[in-house]
Amino acid sequence: MPHIDIKMYPGRSDETKMDIAEGVADFLSEKMSMEKRYFSVSIEEVKKEDWKESVVDAIDPADLYVEADF
Repeated sequence: MPHIDIKMYPGRSDETKMDIAEGVADFLSEKMSMEKRYFSVSIEEVKKEDWKESVVDAIDPADLYVEADF
């Protein structure tokens, strides 16, 4: 608890994805006043042509706090 699931277009290196995951976990650990060891982070690559169906359409609007504008 908690788990962060990041979806992004393919093309970033494993090193970059690790940096992103570590940074997100560090940030949320601080903001939530919890030890970082309780956080897990996954990154899923989603092809651009699958983005709307796999990501946008799968989000419950009640769970969306920041909406992309593209």
